[in-house]
Amino acid sequence: MKNHPIIDRIINNSSEAFINLTPDELIEHALNNNEGELADTGALAADTGEFTGRSPKDKFVVRDEITTDTVWWGDINQPIAPEKFDTLLEKVINHYTGKRIYVRDAYACADPTYRMNIGVVTESAYQNLFANNLFLRPTDEEAAEQTPEWLVVAAPSFMADAEIDGTRQHNFTIVNFSKKIILIGGSGYTGELKKGIFSVLNYTLPQDEGVLSMHCSANIGKEGDTAIFFGLSGTGKTTLSADPERQLIGDDEHGWAENSVFNFEGGCYAKCIDLTEEKEPQIWNAIKKGALVENVRFFDGTNQVDYENTTVTENTRVAYPINHIDNIAVPSVGKEPKNIFFLTADAFGVLPPISKLSPGQAGYHFISGYTAKVAGTEAGITDPVATFSACFGAAFLPLHPAKYAEMLGDKMRASNVNVWLVNTGWSGGPFGIGSRMSLKNTRAMITAALNGELDNVEYTTHPVFGLEMPVTCPNVPDEVLNPRNTWSDVNAYDEKANHLAGLFNENFKHFEAGANEEIKAAAPKATSAS
Repeated sequence: MKNHPIIDRIINNSSEAFINLTPDELIEHALNNNEGELADTGALAADTGEFTGRSPKDKFVVRDEITTDTVWWGDINQPIAPEKFDTLLEKVINHYTGKRIYVRDAYACADPTYRMNIGVVTESAYQNLFANNLFLRPTDEEAAEQTPEWLVVAAPSFMADAEIDGTRQHNFTIVNFSKKIILIGGSGYTGELKKGIFSVLNYTLPQDEGVLSMHCSANIGKEGDTAIFFGLSGTGKTTLSADPERQLIGDDEHGWAENSVFNFEGGCYAKCIDLTEEKEPQIWNAIKKGALVENVRFFDGTNQVDYENTTVTENTRVAYPINHIDNIAVPSVGKEPKNIFFLTADAFGVLPPISKLSPGQAGYHFISGYTAKVAGTEAGITDPVATFSACFGAAFLPLHPAKYAEMLGDKMRASNVNVWLVNTGWSGGPFGIGSRMSLKNTRAMITAALNGELDNVEYTTHPVFGLEMPVTCPNVPDEVLNPRNTWSDVNAYDEKANHLAGLFNENFKHFEAGANEEIKAAAPKATSAS
């Protein structure tokens, strides 16, 4: 690591500074520091403390001359004054005085054209192991010559004074685009490091490089064709992108450049609640020496992880380098995509199992980022609950979602890519009446799309959503392809379709002002959300 003034100050303040330790060394330090225990697989099990997930209400962006007219301000991107950031940074630097710290060279973006060097400073060894696993890892020679472009400074034991420091409470994550620093305090949750850098790339790459940043998984076929999978939790993104016939580029964050799709990261951060070898063999087998499992508990009297245990949180996680998985693309780069899949688990049973989108429709559904969760346990709640997350990752978007959607449309037209909406949810009725879409059928539809077998079949148009639905698909029964035909009561289907369309339209009101006419014209035709 070459000199960086802030890292130099932090190192000088510390009692001991450990730079670029190996995973084995970091695990040894974590054990000696009482930060965790070894699981029977050799993975380090550590707790993240008070926070076991991200705290979006405590995430801020410094509002200055660079960001004031470019950032999408609101609940996602809350402003904080530059002087408040400067004061907090000084407090954190002083907070490191006399403390043991861990410093790491890392980088983001597997395509070398867009490589962003990162310096990471953490108070704990387990956080530094996370940074090693999730970010890309420079060689020793590269690290020796590398000067960080961005810093991630994490101080979980530092507590802000909200009244003085301008935060909401004692914890905070602040992104300063002018000084290129992500400052994290009061929280030991490692996901703040990962998503902080993702937010930075979501700002810099679209504006500075013309690269579409995406919250998605991606893989490559034997013919070199790239496919991208978007989808919120529970839609099957991890399962469907893990294809034994295709190599994984990455599972979460990617960029789409003029000639490539590339992974931002060097690892995976997977949920492991209720994990079993049968359900997720890749994740199960990746939890070995060098991996980090967070906020889990062991079976009594053992060091075997009980993945059903939610004593600490349901958001139990594992962080591992991507090379813990077999069948990966090396490097984590593919060509421009031929197919893009928007995955939704529509618990209303309205959307087709697969449909082909125009550029305008792709922009609309990309901005919408829809899925539906099944009915809750509260008395009287029987209908599914619609969930919308712009661009399938609203929490990490510094720019207006329409910017990303318009880039997607432009890239679709330039590369002639197919975009498909795939419903992995319910068929034959909503949750409680219909049944979950067969995984076998969903895989067959995705395979048919990837193989070009849906390019020349007959299509019919959905009357409410305007989606183009194939009339036939290899290895899939014709009767499931049009959702209306799977309901015993077509009038009930029409009513539910109109209801869902109304929910889409109500949600889209938040984004209309920034969307172009082509995207707005792709809205479903409904009169109300009731």
